[in-house]
Amino acid sequence: MTGPVLQVENLGRRFGAFSALEGISATLGRQRITAVIGPNGAGKSTFFNLLSGALKPTSGSLRFGGRDLARVPQARFAHLGIARSYQITTVFPRLTAHENVRTALQARASRYDFWSRRDRLAGLEDRADALLDSVGLAGRRGRPAAALAHGEQRALEIAIALAADPKLLLLDEPTAGMGPEETKDMVALLHRLAEARAILLVEHKMKMILGLSERILVLHHGRLIADGSPAEIQADREVRRVYLGQSGGYGHA
Repeated sequence: MTGPVLQVENLGRRFGAFSALEGISATLGRQRITAVIGPNGAGKSTFFNLLSGALKPTSGSLRFGGRDLARVPQARFAHLGIARSYQITTVFPRLTAHENVRTALQARASRYDFWSRRDRLAGLEDRADALLDSVGLAGRRGRPAAALAHGEQRALEIAIALAADPKLLLLDEPTAGMGPEETKDMVALLHRLAEARAILLVEHKMKMILGLSERILVLHHGRLIADGSPAEIQADREVRRVYLGQSGGYGHA
């Protein structure tokens, strides 16, 4: 894929008379970590749902790799190269870590191989192991997902998302519920993953966001009020007024 990964132009979404998002425009490049922040009700979830295909915009356009996504069903987004993880971990608790990832790979592979039995599809075992290794779970291969620590379950969910080989990875609060050490491990993982794909994430831990992201989008009342580097966002008076406050809110987790 050449050029921008994602182009959003005047994106809007209404629910009846209520405008959840209005006039959002942004372009995401490749291999970059971008964070979306804003107070509760700012429109972050709606924005993510539009980008993942869970919702369709009522105005504006959304292009991925130059392709207009207006008529693309949500089920096709992963095939095109957009994968998403959710704030609440969504794994199969009784399956092992390896089985969770292999199942995701199997579902993707079977779309292109209608005549072979799924258990004969080549390379899935090794690929599942490689994905587990990439998120630091090689040593947890045979453990049921329910037996993994919370941070490990979040890493497993990312491995499942990576089964689609995404060019854009959407992460909804990837460090939610994590302690300092688990958060540190997740930040290191995100840095590694960003070497090969664009990452867009929603987070509330400002200290982490400022240290991790190369770019930050700030939403407020459904509008984009700032778009820039962490330093630019910290210096933005409007951001300080509506979200971070005038007295040092940036440093809090």
